[in-house]
Amino acid sequence: MSMDTKQKMIEEVHKRRTFAIISHPDAGKTTLTEKLLLFGGAIRLAGTVKGRKASKHATSDWMEIEKQRGISVTSSVMQFDYEGHRVNILDTPGHQDFSEDTYRTLTAADSAVMLIDSAKGVEAQTKKLFQVCRMRGIPIFTFINKMDREGQNPFDLLEELEQVLGIRSYPMNWPIGSGKQFRGVYDRKLTQVELFQGDDHKEIQVRKVSGYDDPIVKEIAGDYFYDQLVSDLELLDVAGDEFDLEKVKSGELTPVFFGSAINNFGVQTFLENFLQLAPTPTPRGSSAGAIDPMSEKFTGYIFKIQANMNPAHRDRIAFLRICSGKFERGMSVKHVRAGKDIKLAQPQQFLAQDRDIVEEAYPGDIIGLFDPGIFRLGDSLSQAGNIEFNELPTFSPELFSKVTVKNALKHKQFQKGVDQLTEEGTIQVFRTIGFDDLILGVVGQLQFEVFEYRMKGEYGVDVQLQRTNFQFARWIVDENIDPGKFRINSQLVKDKNDNYVALFESEYAMRSAMEKNPNAKFLENAP
Repeated sequence: MSMDTKQKMIEEVHKRRTFAIISHPDAGKTTLTEKLLLFGGAIRLAGTVKGRKASKHATSDWMEIEKQRGISVTSSVMQFDYEGHRVNILDTPGHQDFSEDTYRTLTAADSAVMLIDSAKGVEAQTKKLFQVCRMRGIPIFTFINKMDREGQNPFDLLEELEQVLGIRSYPMNWPIGSGKQFRGVYDRKLTQVELFQGDDHKEIQVRKVSGYDDPIVKEIAGDYFYDQLVSDLELLDVAGDEFDLEKVKSGELTPVFFGSAINNFGVQTFLENFLQLAPTPTPRGSSAGAIDPMSEKFTGYIFKIQANMNPAHRDRIAFLRICSGKFERGMSVKHVRAGKDIKLAQPQQFLAQDRDIVEEAYPGDIIGLFDPGIFRLGDSLSQAGNIEFNELPTFSPELFSKVTVKNALKHKQFQKGVDQLTEEGTIQVFRTIGFDDLILGVVGQLQFEVFEYRMKGEYGVDVQLQRTNFQFARWIVDENIDPGKFRINSQLVKDKNDNYVALFESEYAMRSAMEKNPNAKFLENAP
């Protein structure tokens, strides 16, 4: 690599911040995403997210079913520039039934922003997503939202972070009042007060102060809130955690910011701090060890496949996280699983549904590749030999339905739809042995609804789903499997790669099968 190329590479990698936003549904994630895009000049007008029935839909929710239900179902990727940084946001569905897609998306992020509703605190879905981030040891930044509504005491929220999630926190700013009495925040690092002005926060009003005991603070807060603020901050100074960047980087300490995304309050401060503290693209684990983003040769892996992003064109887009090297449009790379070279001709970058053709991209960037059906989740693309990334976990389904096509003449379209949605990771598909019945497995109920909806909308096929009583799937590894031993409250089926999988109605059924098959391995994920 020449000196110039190397220098350019270092500059580009250092500019990049790639993060996912995690939260429970309704904590305000879509709103926060939009406001961040607004600061990046990426959208002129943030979609109004206030009313569920609003005629404007959020920029980042594009699929019909999302517009109807007012939720984000698929993870979208958005990119913008801000003050010399190139920011990639991975928007993950908060809805619990989409956990699989969300978990996979988190593998492509270098850090996470955890959004918490000040009234509700840490909710179930946040907890699940947090655990995935924790497993990966990535830095977590916390934005406590909706401070303009009545919420919990800030200390209780911090305690909840520690009790429920097991992470220590360092408040970067502290609220003055809350709900209807919300006056603003005191910035502990910059010793200044940001004033809350209600609905429209085009310009942030900031007052520089000498410390929290400055008369200006008293004037803004009023006596009651001033006394409360001073005692809170004294307590934090004495008993709170010290700020420690190393602990932030290893995911042990989370910087906490208070604000109100819908009013644009605290979002810019958050973004500026985040860009300073969040990591640049980090190495990724592979069959050849950790791959350094600064390596000269291009590598990356597919973490998501999305069919029909543009219904008029029936297209499939494979989302690729670049792990090392420079990406150039039209370059040839090795498709490691398929063992052949392919040309990446029409790479795209996204702002929700708007896309641009990308000429070049760097580690940390996410690009969409047009997929004629050659990619699967987890595929590695490489110019550095047969490197396979081991980033993508699979998840064992918990709900199962038998699926049939209502009109037998549409069998071909039905098969195509099932194949594509399986490859995309929307559903897992199993075939019964002997009868060739199809059984779908999913992690959450909503995935069935999306399957039905998309089969009809995109493939013109009406399907019938019949729920079964199965609750567990275990991949069976055994030299001589006897299907006869899987008769009681269980069934032996095959997955798309012809691996044997046993479906069980209860833990009891699973235990008795294990006793009957002492030599078999029962795995939660495909081998």
